[in-house]
Amino acid sequence: MALALIHSRALLGLQAPAVTVEVHLANGLPSFTLVGLADTEVKEARERVRCAIQNAGLDFPSNKRITVNLAPADLPKDSGRFDLPIALGILAAHGQLDEAALALHEFAGELSLSGELRPVRGALAMGLALHSAGLRTRLVLPPGSAEEAALVPTAEVYRAQHLSDVVAHFAKPGLTTATPPLSDASGWCRIASPVHQNTAHVHGLDLSEVKGQAAPRRALEIAAAGGHSLLLVGPPGTGKSMLAQRFAALLPPMTLDEALESAAIASLAGRFELNQWQQRPTRSPHHTATSVALVGGGTPPRPGEISLAHHGVLFLDELAEVNRSALEALREPLENGHITISRAARQARFPAKFQKIS
Repeated sequence: MALALIHSRALLGLQAPAVTVEVHLANGLPSFTLVGLADTEVKEARERVRCAIQNAGLDFPSNKRITVNLAPADLPKDSGRFDLPIALGILAAHGQLDEAALALHEFAGELSLSGELRPVRGALAMGLALHSAGLRTRLVLPPGSAEEAALVPTAEVYRAQHLSDVVAHFAKPGLTTATPPLSDASGWCRIASPVHQNTAHVHGLDLSEVKGQAAPRRALEIAAAGGHSLLLVGPPGTGKSMLAQRFAALLPPMTLDEALESAAIASLAGRFELNQWQQRPTRSPHHTATSVALVGGGTPPRPGEISLAHHGVLFLDELAEVNRSALEALREPLENGHITISRAARQARFPAKFQKIS
C-alpha cells in the first residue's frame, strides 16, 4: 500500500483554490478510479495519464488498484489541468519520485499521449493566488502557461515541455527513463519574471491617424479623462466607428495590478497573448450578441465580453440593433464594476470595470 500527495489548483471564476491530488495504490484487482467531483474532461485523464507514462518509458503500476481523489471533494474540477499532477502522484506512490521535493511545488498541465505537456487556462490566476496568499511555492507549468504565471513579480515558475523533464528533476537516485529528458534550454528551465515598466503602450490604432473631427475628438478626450461612457450619433460614414476603435489609445498606461487582473481574465478565456501585456483591451462584440455572450455564463462559468473589457473599452457598434435584454444586462455591471454568475452548484464573480462607447 502506498499514498502520495501532489498539490495543484482548480479554477473558480478569477480565483484558483488549492487542490490536493491524493493517489493511493493497493493490492487487488487492477483498476483506475478517479473521485472528487471531477467532470468528464478530468475523468478522461485516466487514459491520457496511462499512455503518457508508458510512452515516457516509465513503469506504470498496471497490477495495482489505483484510486485518485481530488480534494476538497465539494469543489468542481474541470479541464485537463490535473493530468500532470495525477501522473506524478502515481509515480510517487509507486516509489519512482521524491515526495519531499514534490511537496514544495504545485503542478498543472494537460498531457498528450506521447507525454508532451500542453498549455492550460488560468495559469496567471494560479500565480496571483500564490501571491495573494503570500506563499513561496514553486509552480511547474507547460510552455505558454509558464510565461503567463511568470508575469506575477513574486512567482517562481518552472517550465517543462515533457513528462520526462519533470520526472528527471524529481526522480529518486538510480531511476532511468527510456525517453531521455529534453535539454535544459528547451525542456526544464526556470522562467524569469519580466521587467515591469510603465512605458507607453503600443496600439495598432491611434487617434493621431484621424484628420479633422475636432468636436468628436474633444468628446473622446473628455470621456477618457473623466472615465465617462460615450454615445456617438451621426449618419453612416462620418467616422464614428473609426473614432471609437482608437479610444483606448487615449487612456493612461495600465498599472501593474490592472495589467495582471486584465491578463488573468484573458487567460481564463484562453485568449491571452504576451504581446498584449499592459495594453488596455478593446472589445467590440457583434450587435447580435446575446446577454450571456456579454456578461458571461456557461458551465463552468466563463467571462463574457464585459469582463474581457475590464480596465479597457467595450464598443457596441450599431447600438439600436442590440437586443434590449442584452442592454439591460449591462446595467448592474456598469454600476458595480463586477458581475456574479450562478450556474447550478457554482457561483463565479468576474470584475467588469470598463468604459462603454456606442
